Order: sequence, then C-alpha cells, then structure tokens
Amino acid sequence: MLLLARCFLVVLASSLLVCPGLACGPGRGFGKRRHPKKLTPLAYKQFIPNVAEKTLGASGRYEGKITRNSERFKELTPNYNPDIIFKDEENTGADRLMTQRCKDKLNALAISVMNQWPGVKLRVTEGWDEDGHHSEESLHYEGRAVDITTSDRDRSKYGMLARLAVEAGFDWVYYESKAHIHCSVKAENSVAAKSGGCFPGSATVHLEQGGTKLVKDLRPGDRVLAADDQGRLLYSDFLTFLDRDEGAKKVFYVIETREPRERLLLTAAHLLFVAPHNNSEASGPAPGPSALFASSVRPGQRVYVVAERGGDRRLLPAAVHSVTLREEAAGAYAPLTAHGTILINRVLASCYAVIEEHSWAHRAFAPFRLAHALLAALAPSRTDGGGGGSVPAPQPSEEARGTGPAAGIHWYSQLLYHIGTWLLDSETLHPLGMAVKSS
Repeated sequence: MLLLARCFLVVLASSLLVCPGLACGPGRGFGKRRHPKKLTPLAYKQFIPNVAEKTLGASGRYEGKITRNSERFKELTPNYNPDIIFKDEENTGADRLMTQRCKDKLNALAISVMNQWPGVKLRVTEGWDEDGHHSEESLHYEGRAVDITTSDRDRSKYGMLARLAVEAGFDWVYYESKAHIHCSVKAENSVAAKSGGCFPGSATVHLEQGGTKLVKDLRPGDRVLAADDQGRLLYSDFLTFLDRDEGAKKVFYVIETREPRERLLLTAAHLLFVAPHNNSEASGPAPGPSALFASSVRPGQRVYVVAERGGDRRLLPAAVHSVTLREEAAGAYAPLTAHGTILINRVLASCYAVIEEHSWAHRAFAPFRLAHALLAALAPSRTDGGGGGSVPAPQPSEEARGTGPAAGIHWYSQLLYHIGTWLLDSETLHPLGMAVKSS
C-alpha cells in the first residue's frame, strides 16, 4: 500500500509541476531530453534575466557589505580552482573569496569555457570587494558577484562567454562592458544553499492537548497550534520533517518582538509572516503576500504572535524590536503541518522556505497531504476476512511517514526538485523547485 501511495504521489507531483512549466514557457516536456540547444551569444549591454539585478527574479536584494571583521565573513569561501585565473590586483586574495553558490557556478562555467575553447581558461578580474571600488550596494561587497573574461582576453568571445555564464546557472548575467562580463548570484539564504529553512531543536510548539513540546520531539499524531489562511488559530496535524539534522550547526536569525516580548530563532531563508503597514491590530495575517525571508525582516515591522485578551486567544501583530544573527549548534528542524503554518515560540511562521511565495510551496505539497490523509484513513483498522470483526491494521512506520530515524531532506522534497529540473529548462525553472528541495 505504501508503494502504491508513493507511485500515486509521483503521478500527482508530475501533473502539478507540468502546469507551471507550460505556463512559464517551453520546458523539456515528456519523453526524451531534447538535443543540446544552439547557444546564442549575448549582445553588448544585454542582461539575462531581463529584470534589474537586485530583484527577486534575478539575484535578489542587497543584504549589506561584508568585511573581514563582520559576522557574515564566514559566508565567504576561497576558490582555488586551478582552471580559473584570478587577477588579484590587490594581492590580498580577495578576488578568490565568494559565497558557495557563486563558487559553484563559477566552477561550472570554468568547465564550459575549456570545452568551448580548448586551451582557454576562465579569468576573474573582480570578485569580493573590500575596498569600496564599486557602486553603492554592489553585490561585489557580498562576494555574490564576479567580473569575468577569457584568459586570452579575446573580446570577440565575450558574448558567448556571457551565454555560457547563463547556462552555468548564474542568477544574473550582464554584458556590461567591452572589457568584461558581470555575473551575480542570489544570497545563500535565498536559495538555502547552506542554511535551508529550519528552526533549532530547542524551539517549542504548542500542543492541542495542552502544554508545549520541543520541535525536535514532534511525532506523527501530534496536533500543533497553527493558523489558516484567514489568520484564525487552529490545531493542525504534524505530518513530517521536510529537513532534520540533529548535529547541524547553522546560522540562525534571532527575531525579538517588543510587546508582547517573544523571541524566535530561524534560518535566514525561512518564511515569516509580516503584517502590512495598514493592517489594523484586530485583523489577521494574509499569509501569501506577507511572507518574507527571515533575513528580510527589519526592526519596526510587525510579525504575528499569540495574545490573550479577555479570555480570547488570537493572533495580533507585534512590532519587531531587534533582528540579530548568532550561531547555534542544537540541530535544525523543518516541521510540516497540514495547514503549512506553525506557531513556534508563540510566533506564526510558514513551514516553507527559499521563495517568498508561501502559497506556491503549500500547493506543491498538496499531493503529499492527500497521500498522508489516505494512509491515515486506511490505517485505523481492517476487516478480518475470517470472522467479520476487525483487527488493528499495521501502522506505517515512522520512517515511512517521514518522521523516523532517517535524517536529512525528505524524499518528497527531493522528488519534486528532480521532477522540476527534468521538466523545465534552467532559464524557466520555477523557483519552487529549489524551495521544495531545501525547505
């Protein structure tokens, strides 16, 4: 029965992801993969995607300059790839420092360059900038941007070099100058490259039968406090962990509210519901449009917390007093509920991460919720063919239900990701693919 349910999930997940693919543009479709497409060089001053660099559809928001003395310096990693030439005119090694995502894309591009032009290597003229040589809010200051040429400095190759950078997966590529190509990537938190979307094991949830429980101790059958899409409090079934790592050491954002005083720790890419500026105190949240990355929340904005007033418990917006970063070593857990929301430490959060579209992620898990409901309906009892009575039915194991001993990313999340990458081209791949993989 479990195998049948999983096959059913594959079919539904495929159907779910085909529709966005067809709506967004030509995907790979069914059957065999298409033959490699002919690559077209970028024109001078052309950029892909055709939106501003620091928008959600490209490399995303500027998050602040990284210096050698800052907490975020640990986000940068050196690139010693021998197939890449680093100009390093400052002689400090700064051009070799970059985020892991930038490093991965650059290494992929280096291979493409050697395949395209044997004997030619990729050359980086500018990487992480610690000296202020770029414009205000340049992504070079975060190690998320590189300026590149070929090692032979043949400018006739630069249009194709830009196209190869697009194919390598850079989130924004710009044929900026006759002398170089500018490439940048999303922040680590926006793709959950390292941190995913999780809470520490010490976070607490609120149980239907009363009291609280550590998030790391959640098990099938638990019903936890959550909210519907109208902001009404309710208890929702805990379904599984989308990600679970008991020994993780991740960077958590600490968000503290002023009144009432609440404190929530979550990773940068996790979604948190923020009240719009014109939201009255009595109105509930609108989860989809108001979901922001934890790293995007700023003091003065309002998140939703549980408040007791006149014997009535409801969600009210509370002003954020401070947002800080600190490192924890107590595990990382991403619980999923039937409603896609959860109250953690009395603060309302989404169960999803990576894209600021709570509703998209929630729809992607509809097949999983359906299969879970079917298994639950079949599990309580079965008829004993011999005597007409009933005997207890075998219960799905915790591991089969996604909450057992196995750690790491849930198989359904991985399944959706792989289906998405197979069906869609890299240029049209919906952000949901990354979201379900890393939530």
